[in-house]
Amino acid sequence: MLTLQKTDGVAIVSVPTSGKPVEDLLNKEWLLTNNRGSYTSSTIIGCNTRRYHGLLIGSLHPPADRIMALANCMEMLIFNHDGQDGPQNGNTNRIFNLSTFEFSDKFAPSGYGFIRRFRQDTGVHFDYRLEAPQAGMELTKSIYLLPDDEDVVAVVYDFTTVQRPADFVLRPFVGLRDFHTLQKSYAPLCAAWIDDGLLVRHDTPDSCELLLKCSSMSFEKDQQWWFNFVYRNDKQRCQDFTEDLWTPGFFKCRIEKPVRIVFRANLGQCEKKTQYNIEAVRKALRRHQDTIVAAAKTEDERLKILCLAADQFISKRQTVHASAEAKNSNGERTTILAGFPWFADWGRDVFIALPGLLLLTGRFDDAKSVLTTFAAAVDEGMIPNRFDDHSDTAYFNSIDASLWFVNAAFQYLNTTGDTETFIQQLLPAILCIIDSYYNGTRFDIHADTDGLITAGNEETQLTWMDAKYEGVAFTPRCGKAVEINALWYNSLCHLAGFYSERDIKAAKHYHSMADKVEAGFCKLFWNESKGYLNDCILPDGSVDASLRPNQIFAVSLPFSPLSSHQARCVVNVVQSKLLTPFGLRTLSTDDSRYKGIYAGPLRQRDEAYHQGTVWPYLIGPFVESYLKVNDFSPQSKEQAGEFIEPLMHHLTEDGCLGQICEIFDGDAPHKPRGCIAQAWSIAELIRAYLLING
Repeated sequence: MLTLQKTDGVAIVSVPTSGKPVEDLLNKEWLLTNNRGSYTSSTIIGCNTRRYHGLLIGSLHPPADRIMALANCMEMLIFNHDGQDGPQNGNTNRIFNLSTFEFSDKFAPSGYGFIRRFRQDTGVHFDYRLEAPQAGMELTKSIYLLPDDEDVVAVVYDFTTVQRPADFVLRPFVGLRDFHTLQKSYAPLCAAWIDDGLLVRHDTPDSCELLLKCSSMSFEKDQQWWFNFVYRNDKQRCQDFTEDLWTPGFFKCRIEKPVRIVFRANLGQCEKKTQYNIEAVRKALRRHQDTIVAAAKTEDERLKILCLAADQFISKRQTVHASAEAKNSNGERTTILAGFPWFADWGRDVFIALPGLLLLTGRFDDAKSVLTTFAAAVDEGMIPNRFDDHSDTAYFNSIDASLWFVNAAFQYLNTTGDTETFIQQLLPAILCIIDSYYNGTRFDIHADTDGLITAGNEETQLTWMDAKYEGVAFTPRCGKAVEINALWYNSLCHLAGFYSERDIKAAKHYHSMADKVEAGFCKLFWNESKGYLNDCILPDGSVDASLRPNQIFAVSLPFSPLSSHQARCVVNVVQSKLLTPFGLRTLSTDDSRYKGIYAGPLRQRDEAYHQGTVWPYLIGPFVESYLKVNDFSPQSKEQAGEFIEPLMHHLTEDGCLGQICEIFDGDAPHKPRGCIAQAWSIAELIRAYLLING
């Protein structure tokens, strides 16, 4: 049973591990991030189960170009029973391995049995206890990702109870590879001692470098390749799942009394030559968390955890697109990463997530930076859907990212009252989007004679249901998609309202456009025989009446084209056919195309991605819609609270602790899948939570 505690004003997760089955422990993960898009992550017993796990995954060009620099460390304690020092007396030494690695047929070593508890606050902590005769020792291993403009991880060993002296040995395993790939033993890694640290790099020009330091331990060169580490999550996804890791040697010291040892890894040589004081680091991390909580102005402990979860997705990015107003003094701008471990900043995700992550948590300056940066990048009336993983190149392949930008911009205006930024920097982009969508832009996006937006063909995937494998689109939604036109209507109404007291002519123009869209929307999408909205009207005029959750946005958005009766019908059918404990299914179980399990090779997973898989972010629009049609009554809020409770439980007890994953299986027990931490999952849970409890 997990418990929530409060230490030094910071909410934490605490998990007893002793005696638990290893399979259960391996299914619980943790994540620490910084504002560079870098992170450290593993399981609660420190055994890596993904290629994306590691003690230090840094960003060479924040927040992209990520490198898995330091995979893990093997730690051992060697007790000498004849009273002599040193590991050489192997016949009389007793060795306790604290680490856990998985190979093809076993865990070796399997030190998880010595872990009594896992905790997370500003860092993560593993409490160890060794209770064997003549080897009594207690220690806590802590991991901190330093709050700096460099990628530095500190691993701290606090030996608190020492009943008998022992040798402590720490062997680092190096990756220094693109975090999407796996390393093999032909990688040309090398190491050299410089100043007071070990510099590890590839023996090739322009290699990135990893600097390892531990001032209280001596280093002994002992270069080795260890083969075939197994990453079980990659295996389950039918990907390559074994890796070779290189170790340059080991650090060692004698433990004779309670002591603290700090091991540090730095991606790139530490330019500042800073001597990091770990207590100062902890205080800085705590101050940052306190600042995040203070901005949200809440005493609600559950909301504090959500705010800290939201902070993990906020990053900095340097870009040629950012305006001067969008950048800070270092030439950086704020962005939102879509998910960990593998997503960067995606336009659609950014603007769905922005209200929950930034506006409702009081981070208005960050919201302004995100909005103005993307506004400056508008091209042919389109917001970039993503930036390249290795460069600043923008990609425009989404029909809804631009419309979600419009909605987020008006949410920013309504929340902050910042008319200057809105009029000067956001409104020109909004007008460009509206004009371009109406008159025509990329992918044949344009307004039809009925005023509704149509776009694409069978080869394009422009909506959020964009899974495609080897040319096969599993959810072809070209033509007029229901949520796109709900967003279009919402955008026009926002503009009409904005101009109502500023420019009567413009207000009438957008009111007229909105009225036409409203009439066309209800005529085309309302399916009277089924009692819900059609999902898409294909270019040939045929109707796709698939029962999907996209229709919920026609109720949840600030402006809805539906009558109260239609809105209630939509909510009822979504509740009865699509709602699960963890969000909405992407397709009704009654549909012959329904896929209840998201597993297997990539094609199989892509086929299930939007054909029944549950998306937790959809709980936000569903809860808002449910409350709307029930007039936000106390009874409806109580029921909505029950809707989100399983996700609140998942936040602190399952999957990645302190986070919400990307997707769940459509079939019970709804196993968590996809990214271990997803921005819009947290953002929409924050919105739902505040709609219920605010």
